Amino acid sequence: MEGFGRPSKELVEKFRTIPTAIVSDNMHRIFAGGTGLRPFHGDAVLCGSALTVRTRPGDNLMVHKALDIARPGDVIVVDASGDLTNAIIGEIMLNYAITRGVAGFVIDGAVRDSGAIAKSGLPVYARGVTHRGPYKDGPGEVGVPVTVGGMVVSSGDIVLGDEDGVLAVPQSHAEEILAPAVAQQARETGILASIADGTVDRTWVDQTLRAKGL
Repeated sequence: MEGFGRPSKELVEKFRTIPTAIVSDNMHRIFAGGTGLRPFHGDAVLCGSALTVRTRPGDNLMVHKALDIARPGDVIVVDASGDLTNAIIGEIMLNYAITRGVAGFVIDGAVRDSGAIAKSGLPVYARGVTHRGPYKDGPGEVGVPVTVGGMVVSSGDIVLGDEDGVLAVPQSHAEEILAPAVAQQARETGILASIADGTVDRTWVDQTLRAKGL
């Protein structure tokens, strides 16, 4: 059930301070968890290693199993087919996840006890909320590639989330995505500073228009 490797904690932490928008820019702007996955926890940043679950809509038996085998820093990523009929997690599972050191949840489905989620501060992204509880019958799988909001996630991928949404960085390409993302963040920090002090250079706008014959 654990036939995958996790990225080093050092590599994961290097992504923590980079906005998802910048990482997305360096993944060709086509890899994302969809606008339907929204934060229920406030503004805490999600950053960790994916532990994936595929489950029948409305059933969370295999999510419980994932919590039992999760390691500190794991993000439980659940493909529940986007169904909103029954909640996949609630306050009890949330608190158990905290004791396990889980870094957060990404659920292509519904949650409940949204007030407790908001107060906990543990990052939780989901498609919606309902008071209806889950079933615990299965079937399901842990550790297999899943799709959440149109985004393919494999266990061991680096999962990032902030106010703009959720993104999974393939573990196999994390290093090559990190370098240009760090460089872009530095460039944008410089641009913001030049805007603040009035020295921003906007000549690129007319140059681009001329290059396009406009």
